[in-house]
Amino acid sequence: MSKLFIAGEVFHGAGSLSELKNIKGTKAVIVTGGQSMKKNGTLEKAVAFLKEAGVESRIFDGVEEDPSSATCLKGAEVMKEFQPDWIVGVGGCSAIDAAKTMWIFYEYPDIEFDSLIKPFSVPTLRNKAKFIAIPSTSGTGTETTGLAVITDRDKGVKYPIVSYELTPDIAIVDGEICASMPAHVTSNTGLDALTHCVEAFVSNIDDNYADVLAKGGLEIVFNNLEEAVNNPDNIKARQNMHDASFMAGLAFNNAWLGIVHSLSHQVGALYGIPHGCANAIFLPNVIRFNAAATNKYPLIAKAIGLETAEELAQAIEGLRKNVNNISSISEFGITRENWEKNLDYIANNALIDPCTGFNPRVPSVEDLKEIYNACYEGIVYAQTEVLK
Repeated sequence: MSKLFIAGEVFHGAGSLSELKNIKGTKAVIVTGGQSMKKNGTLEKAVAFLKEAGVESRIFDGVEEDPSSATCLKGAEVMKEFQPDWIVGVGGCSAIDAAKTMWIFYEYPDIEFDSLIKPFSVPTLRNKAKFIAIPSTSGTGTETTGLAVITDRDKGVKYPIVSYELTPDIAIVDGEICASMPAHVTSNTGLDALTHCVEAFVSNIDDNYADVLAKGGLEIVFNNLEEAVNNPDNIKARQNMHDASFMAGLAFNNAWLGIVHSLSHQVGALYGIPHGCANAIFLPNVIRFNAAATNKYPLIAKAIGLETAEELAQAIEGLRKNVNNISSISEFGITRENWEKNLDYIANNALIDPCTGFNPRVPSVEDLKEIYNACYEGIVYAQTEVLK
């Protein structure tokens, strides 16, 4: 028997932010990032809709990209003082992931961050508050996942906090909120959603629901990402990408991910490489690595009219180029000396990343180092393995 994990209520479509006026409660803390949600009016609208619902709100802003555990503890202090019965994450995945982790610290003030790293170790939530996720980027699917990625700045490591307790009670998937998203962010986050589709489909957990969502999400991304990047005011394309992101998130919330994310988590934490951009660099070569152990790539390739794993890998490389994303780690200006100095460290961390356990092929540290090196140079990894 399997269980489908999904946000408790899902409102989607342009203008769905207005559903905030229908929630029942007394107080809400809104967690957000920098200025984008304020500048485009989303924050003001959210506060107004909550007021209409009779809910007093307080804003915790300034959540940084790749949020730290220290930021999450600061947000939890605000919550402990204000005592909200709703926590609302508004903005990119960083804001929503930070809000999820603040929620844990709010309900369990004495809990240690290190105790949350082991998958499914978050204690029972909703003793004090419920959670609403309102994404402004179309990539992570965090609005329907039991996942929050938090960075330990002292160790230079990103930790995925994995627990179905973190799955939001309400998700609001409103494409209008994305209209002000810059082209490079649209590109990065869209490629992240694409990666979620592919990794969820080929994971070592078989799930018919996840498979259908992953294939559908992949098709939507290929049909809409370029348009969303090139014509940001096209709300239909924006909503389609927002829906694809949610579908991909729902797929991997039930089938989980693989070593593309394990590899990306490390270079994001150590070198500051944007997550979706890193995923798009690693994904084609990980497909080539995994193709020796699974026959599922041709099945998802058919969703975009292709036949083989290699065709899928090349199509992703083509889309990556068309949305102006880079093709190698070295293009970030990381020197060979700096790369080789840290290679063992990041490969070992990638091996023990929670996502590695769901990969269809069990890698060794040496396998991960070989993939890392190929992607550092921007060259094809073991293509002959795919073409046999």
